[in-house]
Amino acid sequence: MNKRLAILSRLLRYPDQALRADLPDIAAAIPGAGFQPGLVARLLRLPRRLAQGDGLDREEEYVRLFDRGRGTSLHLFEHVHGDTRNRGPAMIELAQVYEQAGYALDARELPDFLPLFLEFCAVAPEEVARNLLAQCAPILDALHARILGRGSAEARLYAVILAATLAEIGERPAQKPTAEQERTDAEEFAELDAAYEAEPVVFGPESDPDKDGARAKVAAMIQRLRHFRGPSATAR
Repeated sequence: MNKRLAILSRLLRYPDQALRADLPDIAAAIPGAGFQPGLVARLLRLPRRLAQGDGLDREEEYVRLFDRGRGTSLHLFEHVHGDTRNRGPAMIELAQVYEQAGYALDARELPDFLPLFLEFCAVAPEEVARNLLAQCAPILDALHARILGRGSAEARLYAVILAATLAEIGERPAQKPTAEQERTDAEEFAELDAAYEAEPVVFGPESDPDKDGARAKVAAMIQRLRHFRGPSATAR
């Protein structure tokens, strides 16, 4: 398994309670996964960000960045085919690639969903994974640039995930943060790192300021319902 792609896939997932609970393991795996040295510290900032504050705020940031408009959609074929009739055959072809490699496709997700795509590449034969990533490199580069263009700190943290994905095939993003963004990020991320070092963030449910309140009780009830209803009820 390519641990780097598995980590990147996970970090691009919707930051729900389940992902937040996995953040300690994800963060612990990053330094030893073999990422380029310049990427390690930058990658660690996203799990730290996701663990801070109210989880609902992190979820809203994700939705605002990826689910409102095609420009930053995590569905790869949105950037190539949009809603044209060509998208269907492309989906079928990609699904067949998954199936031929023995990968069980989750029926709740489309084959071109980037986290799912990276999850497959993480377990696919190296030649297959590199070929698929190379074919998608222009899309990933454009998506990286559009995410950076959103201008927010969280957008630039997610852009690092795209940069790290491109690095897997020896590519670098064409678009880079502006000098002003670099300065702003340096200050903000220095504060983030200092806060983490002074008092490490508690990942998972315990980091929720409302963990003893109504929202936590509702979440617990939902989890119990999901348990009784089975795996098909766990899609977000």
